[in-house]
Amino acid sequence: MLYYRRKILLALLEAFDGQLTAKSLQKLLFLFTRKQEIKAFDFVPYKYGCFSFQANQDIVTLSKYGYVEITNTEKGRYIKLKEKGNYSAGLDLFDRQYLTSIKIEFGNLSQNDLIRYTYINYPFYAIKSSIASQILTKEELVKINAQIRIFVEPMLFTIGYESLSLESYINRLIINDVRVLCDVRKNAFSQKYGFSKSQLQQACVGVGIEYIHIPELGIDSEERQDLVSQKDYDILFTKYEKTTLRTSEAYLSIILHKIQEKGRVALTCFEKNPLQCHRSRVAKRLMTLPNNEFVLKNL
Repeated sequence: MLYYRRKILLALLEAFDGQLTAKSLQKLLFLFTRKQEIKAFDFVPYKYGCFSFQANQDIVTLSKYGYVEITNTEKGRYIKLKEKGNYSAGLDLFDRQYLTSIKIEFGNLSQNDLIRYTYINYPFYAIKSSIASQILTKEELVKINAQIRIFVEPMLFTIGYESLSLESYINRLIINDVRVLCDVRKNAFSQKYGFSKSQLQQACVGVGIEYIHIPELGIDSEERQDLVSQKDYDILFTKYEKTTLRTSEAYLSIILHKIQEKGRVALTCFEKNPLQCHRSRVAKRLMTLPNNEFVLKNL
């Protein structure tokens, strides 16, 4: 059984004669989701503009299941439907209308035309582009650069990925000019797409954010099994402060050095609520260290 979002990818390919370049597919999918009230995919500013990690992974999965074929050529990567299936019939009425609209509006544009269109009309998604200077005028580049958020104030952030897509999560880091992401999970593995160590590190590096993992500041999963009330969390974290944190000066110093060096660092773990995550206690301890000239903020 196909996930609905994968039906959208197949229907999009079908609407464009069964084949698109990977870059064109990303751009057309982005424009399609701009029409949706609840977007099927989120996007980040990436090397060639708007990019969905989830869509990219879905294409790989669809290839494994035999729905599409991925071909790498000198001219780029192509995604081709292997099976005809009238996939648009599996979409709701509004999405079918949006798909038709996208075909009418952008069906005759080349890959470069699509890239240029998205850069001009959605400049935030071009701020990490490696090709913007090649396809935009100086005046257009000024508008792109105006979207870049740069802050001089040193900050320590905390962020949990619970309830966030990888793209929404990365965008929060970008918007707040986070330069280093410090993963304080004991085991940097997640069943949620994008948040296992290698995936998260790759996503961060792709948008110019340094990723470091300090498992020594984590808490064993066995100790987190029976947490029900806030009191349970508080008891665990008080124990954590008296044990792990008390003997972790060297690892806290690594984070402090990164703040002093790069200015804006985020601690990350799973829980949305910082009061139910040990990262809040790591942050609290860092705020008590000498030469503390940064502000703490939860994202």
